[in-house]
Amino acid sequence: MKTSAFARVVLAMTLCLAFLAAPCHAQEVLKMSTTTSLLDNGLLDALLPAFKDETGIEVKAVARGTGAAILDGRDGNVDIIFVHARELEEQFIADGYGVARCPVMYNDFVLVGPKSDPAGVAGIKDGVAAFTKLANASSAQFISRGDDSGTHFLENKFWKEAQVKMPAAGYLSVGQGMARTLLMAFEKQAYTLVDRATFLNLNQGDDQVSHLVIHCEGDKRFHNIYTLIAVNPESHPHVNKEAADKFIAWISSDAAMSIITGFRVADTQVFFPVVED
Repeated sequence: MKTSAFARVVLAMTLCLAFLAAPCHAQEVLKMSTTTSLLDNGLLDALLPAFKDETGIEVKAVARGTGAAILDGRDGNVDIIFVHARELEEQFIADGYGVARCPVMYNDFVLVGPKSDPAGVAGIKDGVAAFTKLANASSAQFISRGDDSGTHFLENKFWKEAQVKMPAAGYLSVGQGMARTLLMAFEKQAYTLVDRATFLNLNQGDDQVSHLVIHCEGDKRFHNIYTLIAVNPESHPHVNKEAADKFIAWISSDAAMSIITGFRVADTQVFFPVVED
């Protein structure tokens, strides 16, 4: 017996409805707020696809200064933060918004500036001494991120320890991420504080006369630890704590550490695993 046209339509509609009613397995997402340096130096582009390949979890990362990233965690806008300012991290946890500090890796900060070095800071190993000379150099300019980032937090600590301030005419606070701050320092031939990985990744090239150079490095206070902190579900029950825990466990694995230690900028290893914190 031939199936009527009406019956065929009913059958097609039934199959369509059955398809629409079938369970849809949406891809799991981990929301992360992180420091801009991890975006600017390219490490996130190496890490996050590898995590997705292994776990199926997509990490949606937004790059901000550490202060703004921590605020994202406080507000429950993300599941995990990846930051680098220990005092702020510890306060975040003490206030009940973070579970625990999970130090992952470190690099270092450097004070960079024009080759002409009007402040005469080249070769100084003591960051406080270098900042003191900057403040006393009438022709020097300093570009500050001015964004409550980990870099800005450290800069302010140096000014405080040196008990000096840059003259207003020589100090520019831009409220920008590291990439734009570094570019402005290049354009104005000014000094700035930057993590080594970002500097090597974004500096303008050795063939340029106005190429910025590293003047001060090696101070133990330049040591820069990057830390993961899962947002506390007791403060924000909606957060994806399970995915955050998976990322924290994965990043300490041999596979992830191989990516971190193998990451090169200008043929230089720029990240090292944290052995002791």
